[in-house]
Parts: sequence; C-alpha cells; structure tokens
Amino acid sequence: MTQAATRRLTRQDVKTLALASLGGALEFYDFVIFVFFTAVIGQLFFPPDMPDWLRQLQSFGIFAAGYLARPLGGIVMAHFGDLVGRKRMFALSVFLMAVPTLIIGLLPVYENIGYAAPLLLLAMRICQGAAIGGEVPGAWVFVAEHVPQRRVGFACGLLTCGLTAGILLGSLVATATNLVFTPEEVLGQAWRYPFIAGGIFGLIAVYLRRFLDETPVFEEIRARKALATELPVKAVLRRHSGGVVVSVLATWTLTAGIVVFILMTPSLLQKLHGFTSAETLPANSAATLALSIACVLVGMACDRFGPVKVMSVGAVGLVASGYLLYLGVAEAPHLLLPLYAITGFCVGTIACVPIVMVRAFPPAVRFTGISFSYNMAYAVFGGVTPLLVSYLTQLNTLAPAHYVTLTAVIGVGAIIAERTRLRRRADFATA
Repeated sequence: MTQAATRRLTRQDVKTLALASLGGALEFYDFVIFVFFTAVIGQLFFPPDMPDWLRQLQSFGIFAAGYLARPLGGIVMAHFGDLVGRKRMFALSVFLMAVPTLIIGLLPVYENIGYAAPLLLLAMRICQGAAIGGEVPGAWVFVAEHVPQRRVGFACGLLTCGLTAGILLGSLVATATNLVFTPEEVLGQAWRYPFIAGGIFGLIAVYLRRFLDETPVFEEIRARKALATELPVKAVLRRHSGGVVVSVLATWTLTAGIVVFILMTPSLLQKLHGFTSAETLPANSAATLALSIACVLVGMACDRFGPVKVMSVGAVGLVASGYLLYLGVAEAPHLLLPLYAITGFCVGTIACVPIVMVRAFPPAVRFTGISFSYNMAYAVFGGVTPLLVSYLTQLNTLAPAHYVTLTAVIGVGAIIAERTRLRRRADFATA
C-alpha cells in the first residue's frame, strides 16, 4: 500500500467526516420528518369532507413520491459529480433538501388556496426525493475518497451513523412537539416548527460545506484526464454490470433491515401483540440509537477484517436478533426495549454495504455507479417491502424475520461473489 493509503487521519480528515456526517443527519431529518406529521398534513392539505382513509392514502402517496424521485435526482447529480466534481454536488444536494423543507413549513393549507396546497406539497416532496437521491451516494463517495484506504470503513460507518441519527432526531423532535403542544396547537401552527427548523439548519449545513475540499481521488483523475469520456451511466451499465448487480442486492439487505426492523416493526408489534405507541416509540428510539452506534463499530471492523467477514458474522446476528425479537416479545412483553435495542444494533451490519459499493466501481464512474444501483434498488425494494411484509404477516407472524433472513442470505452471497470477481480481475491483470 502507498504512504497515502496507510497514513493516519489528519485534522482535515476529521473536519471532513464531521461536517459530512452532520449534514447527512440534518438532510435525513428533513426527509423523514414528513412521515411523523402525515396525519396532521392529511387534515390540513386535503378537503375536510374527504374520507379519512383516502386522506391518509393521499398523504402517504405524497410521502412515497419522495422515494420515486430518488433515482432521477441521484443519477443526474451523480452524472455531474463524476464530471465536474464531488464537492459541488455534495453542497447542492443539501441545498435542494433544505429549501423545500423550509417552504413546506411555510406553505398555505387547503383552507387558504384549495387544491394548489397539495400540489405544492407534492412538488416540494419531489425536490426532497431528488436531493436525498444524490446526498446518500454522494456522501459515501465523498468521505471514502478523502480518507486513507485503510480507514474507508470507518468513514462510511460514521457517515451512515449520521444518516440513521437523522431518523432518530426526527422521531425525538416529533415526540417533543406533541408533548409540548396540545393537539389543537399542533394542528394550528406547531406542526410547522420542525420543518422550519430543519430548513434553517439545512441552510447552515450548506454554508459549512463550503469549507470542504474536493476529494483527492477526483483531483487525481481530473489531473490525469481520466474522467469518463462518455455518459457515466452508460459506462456503468456497459462495463460494470457486475458491480451494479452486487450493489443492488446488497442494498436490498440494507433496505430490509431499515424498513422492516426500524420503520415497520413498531406498528407491526402493535398489531400483532397489542403494544401501544407509548411502549413501542421508546423502544424504537433505543433501537435506532443502537443502530447508529453499531454503524461506526461495523465500519471499523470492516477496516480490520474486511466487509465479507464482518457482513457474514453480522448477518447471523441480524437474523438471530430478528427472530428473538418477534418470538421474545410474544412470551415476555416486558423485554421489548432490550430485545428491540439488540435488533437495532445488529441492523448496524448494513454499514458494510457502502464499503462494498465503493470498491465495486472505479473512481471515474464511482458516484454514478453507486447512485444508480442504490437508488434504483431503494425505489423498488423500498416500495415493495412494506406491502409484501404487511401481507405476509397476515399469514405468518414471523414473516418480517423470514423476509430479512432471505435478504441477508442474498446480501452475503452477493458480496462474496463480488470479492471473487475482484480477485479474478486482479489475477488476470497481473498474469
């Protein structure tokens, strides 16, 4: 390994990781805060005589529009990120998230402007989806290309910790808002405060990212005139289809862990075992906190042992903890919080996924390769997983654990195959 690859982290590296993680947390907060106020938004942005089920359906439809916009936004920003630089797109993504979030907090409601209110809300949500589609892959590439190769795992793990911490922050802010204000006050103006705060902090993050430097890897390929000579997405699909397949399958594992165990489990436990939201919310917060901590530890373990070994061991823990949670709370409901926290910690195995994706694509098309694979997989599996798991749970109460087990096996198989492919390529190059 070269001296640059084995050097210690510098003060500039630490600043880069800190600002990237902070910006990622704030941007993910901006993206998820919507879901915590879906019921209130449904009442304010749709006709009062609309049936409750239809109002809720349309509110969640607007929320889902953010996911559908992720691939387009991610591919466009990744295209320019591979051609003009990572830093510019890294700053643009958080700006495109902060401004719509702030505008949502200031939007007039249906009572004021009629059907223009939900249409404007939908437009802002699409902007948010496009922004998050560029932010997550861009952030992984940015931090991975700033640090020494032997610390890529730590960098990606810390960044992923920041992203998951944004989910926790959204949950805590929503809880605090509902505790401080009465339901009438929340329905009046208080629902706006979390959005306005998110927008303001996002703009602060935009300003702070001005002090980041372009990644050394991109500067090197630009100096060597080794940038992609054709459309980056075309190069990815033509020459790196193996990396795309591995990244998509690994992202499926990531999606299942987050969507099933972190986002869906509270409502599933309420439905299956009669828990109240007052019981599941603290447990979910503990699980998300454990997940954030585990992401850093998993990233550090990947630096030491490699993502294949860590993912293999972590997948066993993920599967075991999932069954332990769903079987354990049925027999011992008072163990909900510790069992959920253990499961959340094991979900931290997902921190292996960005490390695998960073290694799957060469620098010239890395941003595009990761963005295309990650966002396409998230758009498909992120939309299908809730519907499929909800349906299967009606047939088998352990369906959530079964589903995550399937994706964990597929994810481990995919990264083992990727390691084999890279080794064969290296042997061929040196033959």
